[in-house]
Amino acid sequence: MFISTLLISFFTLAELNCENLFDCVHDSLKNDYEYLPNSERKWSVNRYWEKLTNISKELIACGGASAYKDVSLPDICIVCEVENDSVMTYLIRRSLLRKVGYDYIMTHSLDSRGIDVGLIYQPSSFKLINTMSFRLPVASSHSPTRDILYASGEVSSGDTLHIYMVHLPSRLGNATMAMQFRMSAASTLRNAIDSLCMISKEAKVIVAGDFNDYEGDSILTYIEGEGLINISSSAVGTHGAAGSYKYKGEWKSIDHILISKSLYNSFRESFIEDDDFLLEPDKIYGGKKPKRTYVGYKYNGGYSDHLPIVTMFEF
Repeated sequence: MFISTLLISFFTLAELNCENLFDCVHDSLKNDYEYLPNSERKWSVNRYWEKLTNISKELIACGGASAYKDVSLPDICIVCEVENDSVMTYLIRRSLLRKVGYDYIMTHSLDSRGIDVGLIYQPSSFKLINTMSFRLPVASSHSPTRDILYASGEVSSGDTLHIYMVHLPSRLGNATMAMQFRMSAASTLRNAIDSLCMISKEAKVIVAGDFNDYEGDSILTYIEGEGLINISSSAVGTHGAAGSYKYKGEWKSIDHILISKSLYNSFRESFIEDDDFLLEPDKIYGGKKPKRTYVGYKYNGGYSDHLPIVTMFEF
């Protein structure tokens, strides 16, 4: 019994939409003008470095003490709205995360603004096996969007995790067309999971990211129909956050973490990371809200308009 207890380890996954984590150098192939020094936002080197510091603080906070283990850093962090390899390299090599030993992978999609999806991981606890991107069909009514990022890796128990990371198309614009675009993306995701499960019926699958859909909405329900369980559906914080995102005074979640039934016995808890430093007073609707980088075009020096979702597993 003592030996088996020693072999048990806890595995922490964090998911965060970083809200426009851009560098301040123009990419000639992308529409990133909004985040350049001469833009209306006056995005500067100093503001970029402050954003990197803030995001690193936020991810470090995700490893805080829980009911299952003491303070440690997340084993993997799924990040949305990161611009490029330079941003990811600076985040793990030159921010407060620089001594952790993280590595990363990311998509290089056709998104017109240049934002992508990335995975930050500790090689000691998630031994990367394979990675690939799934390009989403381009709709005539929308500009290209983010690819789906896939990674498989071995954890301490010897099990292989199959992780699909998403930032599905926005809800903005024509509601019907936007939903059709998200459904097309969801179909690509389901087909990818189907292909995996045809090879390995008991594959341990995680799907996480910004779905731009709420629990119970048609797109998320369609994805869950693949036999996935939304383990983050009831996640809350300890400082008042009842979701990862606050819209017109109401806490909701468009960020989700879904897992296959084969992984459910390893699941321990899921919560919103909402430490006080990530929040500020909501002067319009009351209570608190995420402290974001800008309020409109006024620099606010915050973190993100999303809060992280943290999930604990035991292997």
